[in-house]
Formats: sequence, C-alpha cells, structure tokens
Amino acid sequence: MAVDSVAATTAATTTSSASSSTASKAAEKASIDYDSFLKLLIAQMKNQDPTDPMDASEQIAQLATFSQVEQSIQMNSNLETLITGNALTNASSYIGKTITSADEKTTGVVASVRVYTDTMVATTTDGKEIPIVVGVRVGTASTTTTDS
Repeated sequence: MAVDSVAATTAATTTSSASSSTASKAAEKASIDYDSFLKLLIAQMKNQDPTDPMDASEQIAQLATFSQVEQSIQMNSNLETLITGNALTNASSYIGKTITSADEKTTGVVASVRVYTDTMVATTTDGKEIPIVVGVRVGTASTTTTDS
C-alpha cells in the first residue's frame, strides 16, 4: 500500500483495517476458547462428586487465569494497532527526502512508501524501489541552484 501526502489518510484506514482483522481473528479465537472454557466449567460442576465438591477458590483461580489470557489477547490487539500507526507515521516522514540504499547503489527522492507487516519499501521519483532496512541512509532532498 502506497503512502503519500495525498493518500496518507486512505492508507492509514486500509492498514488499520488490516490490523483490525488480525486482531478480530485473535479475539474471535479467544471468544471461542472462552465459550469452551465456560462449557467445560459447567460440565465439571454438573459432574462433580457431591460428597467432595470443587473448592470455590480453585474455581476462582481458573476464572482469573483465563481472564488474564483474554486480557493479554486484547492488549496484543491494541499493540498491533499502535505499531501500525507508528509505521505509517514513519513512512510519511520519508516522503520528499533523499534515500540511499544500504548497498549505496540506488539513490533518489522518495515519492511513496509501501508499509508491510515486517518492512517498508520506498519508491523514488524515478520508480526505483528501496527496502527500508538497516544501513539505508535518509536525508533532506538536495536543491540545485545555479548562479548566473
């Protein structure tokens, strides 16, 4: 997905939707597991020995443990959204700047940046693509002036 000064809002919405779908899948899976846990707990209570019932503190400990797992999944979902927003902010800051690839073979002014889950790729005004990885050099675009 390309991020440029005009399409930054659209790109943010698209990336946010992508991370939301990942987060919603995790939440859906947790919900299914939570329902299964409750069914298991009810079956355990129905089938327990009446002369030796389950300890109430043990039941509460099980519920607390599961609640912690559910909260961890929700926290991961929120972190994914935060990381995506941070990546978009970083991507938009490259636009208009001069970039040099890590091997120093490709240089140009950044026209747009595509953000992926694990990396970003800058496209120069010449159409060349430069992955933004360790060793890439970014600076302000040089302006050429001529003296008469």
